[in-house]
Amino acid sequence: MRKPLASVIVLNWNGSAYLERCLDSLKKQTYENFEIILVDNGSTDGSLDIISQRYHDTVKLIKNEYNLGFAEGNNIGIGFAQGKYIITLNNDTESDPDWITQLVSAAEENDSIGMCASRILLFENPGVIDSVGVKIYFDGTSKQRGHLETDRGQYSHSEEVLLPSACAALYRKQMLEEVGVFDKDFFFYCEDTDLGLRGRFAGWKAVYVPKAKVRHLYSGTGGRFSPLKAYHVERNHFWIALKFFPLPLLLALPLFTLLRIFVQTLSVLLLSDRKSSPTEKVRKPQIFIAVLKAYGSLGRSLPTVFRKRKAIWGKKKTKDPEIYGWFKRFGLKMEDLVLVNNFAGGAGSPGKKNACM
Repeated sequence: MRKPLASVIVLNWNGSAYLERCLDSLKKQTYENFEIILVDNGSTDGSLDIISQRYHDTVKLIKNEYNLGFAEGNNIGIGFAQGKYIITLNNDTESDPDWITQLVSAAEENDSIGMCASRILLFENPGVIDSVGVKIYFDGTSKQRGHLETDRGQYSHSEEVLLPSACAALYRKQMLEEVGVFDKDFFFYCEDTDLGLRGRFAGWKAVYVPKAKVRHLYSGTGGRFSPLKAYHVERNHFWIALKFFPLPLLLALPLFTLLRIFVQTLSVLLLSDRKSSPTEKVRKPQIFIAVLKAYGSLGRSLPTVFRKRKAIWGKKKTKDPEIYGWFKRFGLKMEDLVLVNNFAGGAGSPGKKNACM
């Protein structure tokens, strides 16, 4: 019996340094029935030349005139996808040969599984974990589960997770048809948290697949320490809270936000100046200015956010006690909130490690 078609979407923006490794690893996959859709977000670094010269018969290429962001770029790829399963993959990754096989096999075990999380390891040090799912804090902040932990086998068994990182994730197309695709307003950061929670609200499950391994070049496509990241992270995680949190949690949102800001401010003050790129040095004041701008943008967006909340809650199938249970099962601890590595984490818009911090 022929296995279901899987559509792998690789979003690229000026990722010429990483594309060949990513696409070559996909060509080595043991899973036979899959398509590769590469969406280019207006690259100017020769990425398109690499595709035309080496992969013209391997990938379906979609060219965007400019950078539409991680969310909308992937949405365009999803629109062209024919598969039963949609798999998102960062361009700065290298996947194991059995990666697709493991993801699809896990999803096929139960029709209630709408999402699958990969075992994402650091490319530079594959003995260190990048992500094995996503966890969440009481103000909407989310972060990779297991991030920067030494891989001692503590995540070697399959289990339910809150949601996957879109760096390397499987989504059942039936779920996307029900709950929608990525919210393009996020542009980048937190859009996979938003999509994952919409799936959970609709009753879909997410599982972690330990044998579905991917190595991720941490901060490959974009900057490590960026005011742009700080802006989107700070604004977008509030959108998560406002769209999905029950009213009692929303009332407590200011308290948890102040607590997080206090912890993160202390950690930022301990950081030395770092570089977001070889040519741009980012200092701490720029980060704080970006955060203040995020709050201004948040205020202007409130009417739209509450309209989206009304639509999501009107279709909700998950009971409130289960939502509260997510914070107990998949919640971030206080020590997870420090910023020594957080603003250093994640690449730029399309080829990023995603989370809300």
